[in-house]
Amino acid sequence: MEYKKKLIEVALPLEAINDASAYDKMPGIGPHPKGIHHWWARLPLPCARAILFASIVDDPSSDPNFLEKTEEEQNQERERLFDIIRSLVQKKIHNNPEVFEVAFKEIERCCGQEIPIILDPFSGGGSIPLEAQRLGLKSYASDLNPVAVLLNKAQIEIVPMFESYPPVNPKARESIGYNIKWEKAKCLAEDVRYYGELILNEARSQLKDLFPSIQLPPEHGGGKANVLTWIWARTIKCNNPACGAITPLVKTFWLKNKKSSEEKAWIEPIVDKEQKKVSFKVRMGKGKAPNSPKHGRGVKFKCLVCNEIIDEAHIKNEGMAKRIGFKLMAIVAEGNGKKLYLSPDSEHEKVALQAKPSWFPDTELSTHPQYMAAPRYGMVFHGDLFTPRQLEALNVLSRLVQQMYDRVMSDANIAFRDRNYVDKPLSEGGNGPRAYADVITMFLSFAIDRLADFNCSLSTWKPSGEQQMHVFTRGALPMAWDFAEANIIGEKAICWKNAVEITADAIETIYVKANYIGIVDQIDASNLKQLKFEKLVISTDPPYYDNIPYADLSDFFYVWLRRNLVRIFPKEFSTLLVPKFQELVADAQRFGNKENAKEHFESGFKKTFSSLKEKLDSRFPMTVYYAFKQTDEDESDDGSDDANFSITTTGWETMLEALITTGFQITATWPVRASQKWRMRAMGANALASYIVLVCRPRSESAQIATRREFVNSLRRELPLALKNLQNGNIAPVDLAQAAIGPGMSVFSRYSKVLEADGTPMTVRTALQIINQELDAYLTAQEGEMDSDSRFCVAWYEQFGMNEAPFGEADVLARAKNTSVGRLEEKGVVYSAKGKVRLLKREELDEKWSPVSSLSSYMIWMCTQQLVKTLENEGEIKAAELVHKMRSDVVENAKSLVYRLYTIAERKGWTEEAYAYNALVVSWPDIQKKASELAARSYEQQSLF
Repeated sequence: MEYKKKLIEVALPLEAINDASAYDKMPGIGPHPKGIHHWWARLPLPCARAILFASIVDDPSSDPNFLEKTEEEQNQERERLFDIIRSLVQKKIHNNPEVFEVAFKEIERCCGQEIPIILDPFSGGGSIPLEAQRLGLKSYASDLNPVAVLLNKAQIEIVPMFESYPPVNPKARESIGYNIKWEKAKCLAEDVRYYGELILNEARSQLKDLFPSIQLPPEHGGGKANVLTWIWARTIKCNNPACGAITPLVKTFWLKNKKSSEEKAWIEPIVDKEQKKVSFKVRMGKGKAPNSPKHGRGVKFKCLVCNEIIDEAHIKNEGMAKRIGFKLMAIVAEGNGKKLYLSPDSEHEKVALQAKPSWFPDTELSTHPQYMAAPRYGMVFHGDLFTPRQLEALNVLSRLVQQMYDRVMSDANIAFRDRNYVDKPLSEGGNGPRAYADVITMFLSFAIDRLADFNCSLSTWKPSGEQQMHVFTRGALPMAWDFAEANIIGEKAICWKNAVEITADAIETIYVKANYIGIVDQIDASNLKQLKFEKLVISTDPPYYDNIPYADLSDFFYVWLRRNLVRIFPKEFSTLLVPKFQELVADAQRFGNKENAKEHFESGFKKTFSSLKEKLDSRFPMTVYYAFKQTDEDESDDGSDDANFSITTTGWETMLEALITTGFQITATWPVRASQKWRMRAMGANALASYIVLVCRPRSESAQIATRREFVNSLRRELPLALKNLQNGNIAPVDLAQAAIGPGMSVFSRYSKVLEADGTPMTVRTALQIINQELDAYLTAQEGEMDSDSRFCVAWYEQFGMNEAPFGEADVLARAKNTSVGRLEEKGVVYSAKGKVRLLKREELDEKWSPVSSLSSYMIWMCTQQLVKTLENEGEIKAAELVHKMRSDVVENAKSLVYRLYTIAERKGWTEEAYAYNALVVSWPDIQKKASELAARSYEQQSLF
């Protein structure tokens, strides 16, 4: 079938998209739509925006206006489109709505009067539907999860519906005549702030006894101070019969441990062995916190009284018997421009533990063995995740939010007197006072969810930032042994006031442009018969196999949302907890075993893609995002290197199987780097690395059948260029194996089937294994561009790592590589003595080595190791200075070698080595940029003479 190629099927300004996506995922970047409500692994907004735009506009090679133009003229036009994308991914885009006007004119030029409808059937955090609407497109979102449905409704239905309304609160109404512009949803934000403040005033009245101030000791100036945070430890009875002391389970005693500050703060446990009691004292100064009682890996702690090791089995038993307690360890108070760390106060401990919650969420937590740790220790119900005081505070705020409904509706009746409106609830299509009260109640309920996330007994204290962390720092519900409890009726940090402000700020960033009000439906993606429209552009970020159990985790928020909003959204909250069995994740526990889970995931996606294929607008490709974690790789039973390096991951395999068997072919793939350097060490802990964007079209009915040989030959022709482009796009080594699947499967999926020698169709798994073999061959072939000394080092590294081996083995290998051990020793890369040879470690390399005048200046191995060493020890600027002094061909070969060395280290399980090589490539764009600046500066200085 003939179709016009879209820009995304030819080229993208990846570096701009990558940089913007990485920035978008950073914490602390100011008001942002993600502040509306937490969602896991949310797709970066700039990425969604750029991919949508590039999927809609024509590539110049297919643009009727450029068909007769030269290649150079087409490239110029492509660069013009790239400039539009670069402007679309700029920071704080909500402050520059004119950028969207330019983009929409381009979309109109390519689409004429038939503006497409964008559907994301796995809308989740709402990035794709929101960006579709901002681009001026018709946005349609669906999801099975009611939390996701509500989040998307807020963004693309509700905010655009009320964006131009004036605020209804009396204070703001007095200002309406003073030329204040109430646009871009400022009215909603202002009302959320106003009614949130009324709730705060009443909450303070009702909760003041539960959140007392603290008497400061003389060394802190005396007087009263507001408490910011209470730091608690869980406690347990020692399992030593001769002891039986109540001992704390603590992971860290640090309170303040900033690199930028010499002054530290820590908790010192005071052990009374006679009375068998443990108390705590806060210390400050230049000292060091004592070692925590946490013992080795796993859940084991040392009793501080008798030093006996308390094992996990005992802790679990005590937890299930409800015999794990709490003990106050420290108090963080508000000082004069800084935090004050105080020793615990018995009255404060008593007040907190004697609180009587008026409601207890008695819905059961999921017991998923991989992601849900808390239930293993007796925290069976959602209410168990909170201290009594935390629970009662959330109860009071929830009750006040519900009571505020009538006040908002009354004020809206006055404000809407001269408006024409539909006087129905929001869920029935209303847009009057009742609907507006529904909306304000919903946003205030979002603020309660934010408080719950940051203020439950799984929220930890971060000493390096002197701050309280939220529960969902990753896609799991982890256990916390020492935790932080915030003063939620206070003024700073984790409190109701700030939760409301963050919500209101997020509202103001959501709305930029909306030619059309969006539509959101709660639909099971494997059963899309309920979809309201035909001829859709599909762009979606589906679940990543078994990476995040969204439904299980969403229950945490759902129980509070349902309490406050079931009357407003009866359909979405018709179940006690989030629907689970229809969710398209491969949950082995939910479905009995891994095989059943895989079958559920694969069959569900086949149904989804079959339905979507029938609904596609044939003018446009479908884009599917897939992200993966480093640990998602299959593990072979035989333990061989080839099996351990396999890129045949279950998640990839099932996703691709579903796409290809339902008649799609992959026309392009793009790696998007959306993780920041500060998360690099978390990549093996469920943190998603690069996204791979799969660009798909329905496969032609006349697609050919190929033999295995024909497939392999095509792969060998096309894969090397694609891999080179991926490396030029600076894909991280940790992601290269996964990213190689895209161009490889592009070859495989263009055929109606690939036949094995016996006439049976080749499976996706077999195709993936062949792609893996070709990737390995490509990386090995790159060694041919290196000097003979470097080829020796790579071969030795692969066989022995940094370990020593007999001289004879080194001599044979050196001769085979056309070098000698003596020459290698002279160049400073090996150590030879007493009949043994080994590679020198990076810390042993010559400190005075020069990329210009040393014997090994052009030796690729040495240049690579010096770059890695310099980056690790001195940072990007010094690494850039090295690059600036190296020959350009040496630099490119060094970068290629890093990919090869990473794959060797990863295959061998050398984690620190793999991390070092990966870090160099991730930093490469910044290093190159700085090196270019140095080169330009050097040229300017030379020009002066």
